[in-house]
Amino acid sequence: MLQAKGEKTRNEIIECAKDLFYHKGFEATSFSDIVDAAGVNRGNIYHHFKSKDDILRAVIEQRLQEFAALLASWESQLADPRARLIAFVHMVVARQDELARYGCPIGSLNTELGKDRPVLQHEARKLFDLFRDWLAQQLALLGVAEAGQAMAMHVLGRAQGIALMAHVYNDSAYLLRETTQLEDWLKQL
Repeated sequence: MLQAKGEKTRNEIIECAKDLFYHKGFEATSFSDIVDAAGVNRGNIYHHFKSKDDILRAVIEQRLQEFAALLASWESQLADPRARLIAFVHMVVARQDELARYGCPIGSLNTELGKDRPVLQHEARKLFDLFRDWLAQQLALLGVAEAGQAMAMHVLGRAQGIALMAHVYNDSAYLLRETTQLEDWLKQL
């Protein structure tokens, strides 16, 4: 029971930190912000995490698990690799308002950390690596001649560019137009 409560508290801290890092940014989020949002006392948070960097590592690990599970579900539910690629685009569309307001959580985090936190940015990049490798696998299954890392990076870069520009202009209609074009292109592969 005690362990379950401790795990629940740890997960609540991670969830609150994930939201704060996304909405405010990693550097702008203080340890106190996380404590307040999680509704735990400072001593409790130190029981689970020694630093804000440790919390970020836990957020990254949780996101990796969530995204890996999502990709696995697409693989089990969708027999066609092209349909899986379309599901990737639909994932972007499903978050259109949030992406227009805050940008991509993975892209924003990597951009912020890349400026002066290279060790943490390398860890956050694993989120992109997961998608890149999965996209490359789907493209290879389609038999796309240029399949592999380069084409996967193109798809990932295009999705990121769409999310970035939708955020810059706070324009979810732009996101919809561009993702429709991306989807149409993927259907032609």
